[in-house]
Order: sequence, then structure tokens, then C-alpha cells
Amino acid sequence: MTVQIDHALEEIRRFRPSPEFAAQAVADDGLYEAAKADRVGFWADRARELLTWEKPFTRTLDWSNPPFAKWFDDGELNVAVNCLDRHVEAGLGDRVAIHFEGEPGDSRDITYAELTDEVKRAANVLEGLGVGEGDRVAIYLPMIPEAVVSMLAVARIGAIHSVVFGGFSSDSLASRIDDAEAKLVITADGGYRKGRVFPLKPTVDEAISKSAGSVEKVLVVKRTGNEVGVEAGRDVWWHDTVAGASGEHAPKAFGAEHPLFILYTSGTTGKPKGVVHSSGGYLTQAAFTHKNVFDLHPETDVYWCTADVGWITGHSYVVYGPLANAATQVLYEGTPDTPHPGRWWEIVEKYKVSILYTAPTAIRSFMKLGRQIPHQFNLRSLRLLGSVGEPINPEAWIWYRHVIGGGSIPVVDTWWQTETGAIMISALPGITDLKPGSAQVPIPGISIDILSDDGTPVEGEDGGLLVITEPWPSMLRGIWGDPERFKETYWEKFGDKYFAGDGARRDEDGDIWLLGRVDDVMNVSGHRLSTAEIESSLVAHPWTAEAAVVGATDETTGQAVVAFVILKQSQAEAAQADTAAASEELRKHVATQIGAIARPRQVFIVNELPKTRSGKIMRRLLRDLAEGRQIGDTTTLADTSIMQIISEQVK
Repeated sequence: MTVQIDHALEEIRRFRPSPEFAAQAVADDGLYEAAKADRVGFWADRARELLTWEKPFTRTLDWSNPPFAKWFDDGELNVAVNCLDRHVEAGLGDRVAIHFEGEPGDSRDITYAELTDEVKRAANVLEGLGVGEGDRVAIYLPMIPEAVVSMLAVARIGAIHSVVFGGFSSDSLASRIDDAEAKLVITADGGYRKGRVFPLKPTVDEAISKSAGSVEKVLVVKRTGNEVGVEAGRDVWWHDTVAGASGEHAPKAFGAEHPLFILYTSGTTGKPKGVVHSSGGYLTQAAFTHKNVFDLHPETDVYWCTADVGWITGHSYVVYGPLANAATQVLYEGTPDTPHPGRWWEIVEKYKVSILYTAPTAIRSFMKLGRQIPHQFNLRSLRLLGSVGEPINPEAWIWYRHVIGGGSIPVVDTWWQTETGAIMISALPGITDLKPGSAQVPIPGISIDILSDDGTPVEGEDGGLLVITEPWPSMLRGIWGDPERFKETYWEKFGDKYFAGDGARRDEDGDIWLLGRVDDVMNVSGHRLSTAEIESSLVAHPWTAEAAVVGATDETTGQAVVAFVILKQSQAEAAQADTAAASEELRKHVATQIGAIARPRQVFIVNELPKTRSGKIMRRLLRDLAEGRQIGDTTTLADTSIMQIISEQVK
């Protein structure tokens, strides 16, 4: 299996941590040595060091029934207590837990003592509404403090939350409510997005009307004041109940393997998969990675992960990881471009954010707008940048470091999934020489390999299928209600190894480069080419703002490369006059950078790309277009009209 990549970027662009950063770094080489000497013992030490156990565990890992792992299973703890109460008891009650910034500009600071109080009150309300241990609670909220409070209150009483991103439709919400048999839904009247109120409660009402009838109560936060229907006996206002509830709540400890949450992720069959995560193992790895990958100094850092709590990144690196580590963080309700395109940088300046964790999609959108916007703000508080969600192309990595990071601070690119629960591959700042575009090295205690299709380990500088060869603490414990699907989806291909569904390659240094989903690796005339690699090449061209590449069926070569490119504003007008010339220039550029085999058959100049509400490009729809098929389901797109516009531009 041959996978090409631009070796010039690997050889020339490496960035060693500054001596000043390395001297103060949280992580050190001893972590790798300890994990190598005794991997299971390493995680036992982390669990004891980072968490408070009501009943200490004596068994670290039970792998007697693979692929069903148990970590710390005879120990007991309360996740919410680990995120809140113990910090207050340690004298950190006055530390700010959340700097909340609403899209309209309203803001409030919430201390650990205040957050703990609110979670206790909410826990009492949930119990009063009949929710108990093991019950499922669906949460459908905007990025407001009540979303964090709701998750922790559910965890505190031993119920199981299923957070559904606030942009999902009533059908998507109904299917998740039904699959989890949720007893309660927590929602809001609405939220703010791009300067407008988007209603949430009406979507919940519609979803419940379509569902099988498991929902008994709906708890509603008043956020925007838009008019909503209230069903007597079922709907309850948050402000009427939580504020008046008792602030005393005695937490119970639960087993480390007690399910903490279900989070639904897209499945190839069309039916979403309810990924189940545990309590003790999940919290251990979320806390460990948050502390070491982001070099967290909780006494001084202000951390900001821009993800929505509706996604796994929001679970692990907005809620559980940061709060377990007593961090101070920013929670922002809105989008990067409202009310102006410098909104994020305004927030960084206002709160003196020191750690920023965001997605390549956002970084590339800022590149498109130009460096003059971030340069209007004081970003000198930043000392570490992170990337998540998809492989970051080297040019975006460099831009992020130089324009946002001032050219000297570390950028950590992280690989992990909903299923893995926490970061699996990443540089550790202060230790690792950073390499733009590469996820680099497995986290200490994580065992990764690259296999060929028949299961043979790939040697040297070659590509293949990324697998995890040993169980890890934050691994998914199954698919809700469907153990067979869990085995078939993740374990059938290689038996005792977890197949992530991603392609990867090692470079000459042994660093790992992610190549996207395996269906995003094309076979052109027998050569395997990564869509991510070709996209990186296109984005490296000075004309390009963003690119998406798909493999389209070709009679001659098996598959052909087809690219869809958004040009930078400075180039767009000139290119519109002669799109053929612009396309040809970009085709030549790819051929020059990677080789003639990678030259796109077609490069279409477009104004937008089809993206989901979480910002991921829907390459499946572009593939439909490139192959002349009828465009498939567009309901998950943030803007369902985009494909019609792109189709017309392509014609």
C-alpha cells in the first residue's frame, strides 16, 4: 500500500519546544518510560493520581471477555464530585470555573462553588421529576452554562445523559430519544446563532410527538424569551424549579463501569450508533490527556475549547476533562463570525485565553478572511494551540502558529474519535518536536499500529489501516442495546484489534500521519492517494482558501481525483472571469507538488462547500455530484440549499 505525502514539509518544517516552555512543561519523558515498562500499571497510577475514589479499586483491567473491557471495575466514584465538590473542599471554591460569553454579548463568571451549588439544585430537581440511577436523559441545549450543569447533575445522580447537538432536526432527536428510551428531555426555549434566535423547544415538542412515548417530563431553560408552547403536567421551567430547590445534595458513589453517557454518531447503515462510555476509565483518560496534551497549569491558565457539548470534544474537553482538573475555561454560545468576523479574537483578548483548542475548518475559514482581522486584537496571552476533528493540512498548521500564535508557541494536532473517548495520538508540548500536518505519536499508555488490509503490520514509510492494539481506559463500552453491532463495526476486521476506520502512514521518524477515513483514500491506477494529502496541496496554493477532494469512478484509472475549491476573496473576482484557467493552474500545482498521478481530473471553483452543522465537509455528496448521480440525503447539512448552488456552478 503506497501513500504519498509532501516530504519537503516533513523535512524542513520541524519546531522544537522553546527551552522556556520545556522547563515549565507538565509532561515529561518519564510518562513514556513508565507506560512502556507497565502499561496497565501506568493507567492505575493515573487513575489514583487524578481522581478521588470513594472506594479504591484493586483491579485495573479485566480483558477476559474481549472486546468488552472493564477498567477499575471494583472501584467506586462520583464523576460530578470529581469535577466539582472535591475542588471546593480543597479551597478552590472561589476559582472561576466558567467565563460564559453569550452571542449577544451577555456574560457571567461562575465559580466552582457556584457551579457546585447549581448542580446540586439541578440534581434535586431531576430526582423530584422521577429520574434515578440508570435512567436516560436527553439534553438538547445551546452552549450555555445550563448545558454543563445538566450533564453534571445527571452524572451526579447516576443517570445516563445523551446530549443531542442543538442543530439536529426533530427526526434525528426523536430517533435518539427512542433508541435510548429517554425518560426526560432538558431543552431551552431557544438559543442565539448568527444574530438570530433559533427555537429549540418546538423541535423537542415535534420530536416527542414522533417518538414512541418514553418521555415523561421536559425541563425547559428560558434563554431567549421566544414564545413556546407549554404542555401542562409534562413541561417544567428550569427557573421555576432549580432556583428554589435545595442546595444540599448527598452524592452517591457508583461503580467505575457505570455508564456515564450515550453519544450518537453516524453509522454506515444510516441508523445512528449510541456509543456508550463508562465513568472511571473515561474520566481518567479525559483528565490525563487534558492536563498533559494542553500543558494545563490550572492556577494560571484560561482554557478555551470551541467545540459544542453536542459532540464528543465538548464532552471530554469542555465538561469532564477541564472540570476534573479544576481548570478555568471560556464557554461561548455563538459562531466565530457574529456579530463580526473577529469575535473569537475579541474573546481571547477579553479573557486572556492561554490555551485554544479548535478545528481545522475554523482555522481555514480564518485564513480565507485574512490575517488583518486577528491582528486587530491582542492575542499575546495565548501560549498553546490545539487542533481537532480532521487532519490539519500543513499550511493551515503554519498559519495557525504564525498568525494566531505569534510564530513561537506549540500547536498540538490531536487524533481521536467519539468511540475512543479521549485523545489517542498527539504531540506532548515541551517534549515532542512538532511537525505540521502530522498527529505524531500515541499518548503514553496507548498502543497503536498500522496494518495492511490482510492484517500484516506495515513496516517503514508506508500507509495502511490505523488500529488500536490494546484496550485503553476511555474506550467505548459498546453500542447501546446492540452488542453484536459493536463487535461487527469495530472488531470484526482484525479480531482482537480495534479498527478505527481511518487510514494512516508512518514517516521516516516514525511519526503518524492521518489520511482520513479509508473511503477517503483513493485508488488511482493502483496508487493509493489520500484526499487529505491532495487537499493540503491545493490549500498550499496562494489562491486557495479551502478545498475538498473526492475519488470519482473512472473507466481508465479506476478512480479519478475531483476537487472542489473555494478561492480566497482576493483571487475570486479574477478567477470568475476565467475559471478554466484557474482550474488548470490548480491541477498543475497538485501535479508539481505530489506527482502527475495525483493531478485532479477536474477542479471546480465553487463559493461554498457542503458542511454539516458541526463543520465537517460532506464529501459523499460531492462524490455523488462528481459521478453524475442524483444527490443523496442533505438533511444533515447546515444549509441544505448549498448542493443545489454547487450543482449549478459545476454545470
